[in-house]
Amino acid sequence: MSNTYLPIQMKVERIIVEDPAKTLRTFDLTFQNDEERKAFEYMPGQFVEFSILGKGESPFGIASSPTEEGFLRFTVNRTGSVTNEIHYLREGDTVGIRGPLGNWYPVEKFKGENVVIVGGGFAFTTLRSLIVYMLEHRDDYGDITVIYGARNPDLFIYKEQLKEWGEREDLSLHLTIDNPVEGWDGLTGFVPAVTKDISPNPDKAWVVLCGPPIMIKYTLPVISDLGFPDERVYTSLERRMKCGIGKCGRCNIGSRYICVDGPVFSMAELEDIPETV
Repeated sequence: MSNTYLPIQMKVERIIVEDPAKTLRTFDLTFQNDEERKAFEYMPGQFVEFSILGKGESPFGIASSPTEEGFLRFTVNRTGSVTNEIHYLREGDTVGIRGPLGNWYPVEKFKGENVVIVGGGFAFTTLRSLIVYMLEHRDDYGDITVIYGARNPDLFIYKEQLKEWGEREDLSLHLTIDNPVEGWDGLTGFVPAVTKDISPNPDKAWVVLCGPPIMIKYTLPVISDLGFPDERVYTSLERRMKCGIGKCGRCNIGSRYICVDGPVFSMAELEDIPETV
């Protein structure tokens, strides 16, 4: 890997506005140097530091899969100064990334077994990476079940891909919104309740759970009640990270640095981390 302190220059190749309020945008970045493209090896669950010269940088999970060659995808929610500047970007602009950083989902452990993916809101980014990766290696995995919730239909990201996944026979996709909306013919209900109704079988199965903290808080007991042991439930902690390499100390919780020891952890690994996460 190249010097983690120095950003790689990337070109904004494509921008997709994900919601009517234009607070969610997806950016496809391409490498400007072929050697850097070849050297950038990553796995689903990892992240980068996305930077704009003179404006700052922030960590974002990689939404593209390593099986999708030639570009990196990120979805950015407009919430602060750096994300605001990212939303001002236009196709053709130059940005920087540092990475790949952190660990990744244990795809080797998942081989030969079933995988249940539970996501909420725009925290679906690295889950998309994982799903695309497993579908590209479909024979390596058992049943793949995806439960994905949003407040309303407009707030689902990657809508075209969700439509494609819904038509596949080798993936079970369940989309749900919080409350009824005219014209919506999918599921209605909060993710914990929908997960309980679907009741995925814990036999030879793993769970990957990412979403807003409140969703995770109320979904974990459901997953536990279904019979999934903590060591077979994984999540990604992306809060509090800043430098990405364990130097600034911002993501230090107990003896762990989220950006270095994570961001992917099993629930069994998180038992000793303080509740301030």
